[in-house]
Amino acid sequence: MGDHKEQPVRVGAAVRRRRRALELTLAAVAERSGLSVPFLSQVENDRARPSRTSLEKLADALRTTAVELLAAADPAASVDVVRADPAAEDDAEPRTRSLVRGHHQLHASEFTGDHEPGREFQHRNDELMYVADGAVEIEAEGRAYRLGRGDTLYLTGGVRHRWRATVPDTRVIVVAVAEHIEAVQDRSR
Repeated sequence: MGDHKEQPVRVGAAVRRRRRALELTLAAVAERSGLSVPFLSQVENDRARPSRTSLEKLADALRTTAVELLAAADPAASVDVVRADPAAEDDAEPRTRSLVRGHHQLHASEFTGDHEPGREFQHRNDELMYVADGAVEIEAEGRAYRLGRGDTLYLTGGVRHRWRATVPDTRVIVVAVAEHIEAVQDRSR
């Protein structure tokens, strides 16, 4: 009854880091390990947990051991608090603050003020924008959206967009999948 179950670990990031360090594609690892590309993709994204046998095959394909992969893995359960910076509230300059520390699948940032309104963004993964205070105008897919305090906008991966604060002291929270985020500068403006 007092059986304490060990927290599962997420080996996905460790597998991905090792594969990239070796400059291997998923297809190459699949061929070496005998595991399928879709399964390996799910493992790397922590949507599937490999059995001990599969983990050993994967480790062999990555020229390491299952023990080393597990040692480099992220714990499945973690709690981290990021405190507000009261000194920054008096600062009128545009500011960006990361709301998640470390390397995780989820990325969240708080933007205060106006941030390069001519800059266009495009992410491979989905993104959620939440207006905590103030108001913004977001241009996406050829349409303009006006959002006020408490409004959200959901963008699927691949949607080009830009945003600007339309009132002072605007705060926007952006939550997205952390990997593959890239910004492109719009040269037409």
